Amino acid sequence: MSSRFTMQDLETRLRARRHKLTSQRRTVLEIFLENPGEHLSAEDVYGLLRDKGLDVGLATVYRSLELLAELGILQRMEFGDGCSRYEIGDNDPLAHQHHHLICLKCGKVREFPDDMLDELEKEISEKSGFQIDDHQVMFFGCCKECQ
Repeated sequence: MSSRFTMQDLETRLRARRHKLTSQRRTVLEIFLENPGEHLSAEDVYGLLRDKGLDVGLATVYRSLELLAELGILQRMEFGDGCSRYEIGDNDPLAHQHHHLICLKCGKVREFPDDMLDELEKEISEKSGFQIDDHQVMFFGCCKECQ
């Protein structure tokens, strides 16, 4: 999913929730805007900031990511490896999230945007009487490069 957000959009969302766009939060958000479609861990963000010559502590990165996820600006994801990863959240909270393809060898995560489960979701909902608001699918295997 490529980001549809600008820094101004993200700043507006922060301020609407009565939070300041500190320089550290700005630099963390810039990393996500510069790396659209990437699923970044706190360590990834920290490394990218260091590569840019920016001195932001790892604890500050963790705090920023947690706050931004709590505010819905970033989406936190778990891919079963014990490491939280983040991406910029979707504009539409009612839209289904995209699915993920996770390589068990190299750990690379790719997005699969096609949602072919709408009919299955509808059928499950009708049969069970359960109102489904969303679903998340993760496929685990080997990417082309690792095969």
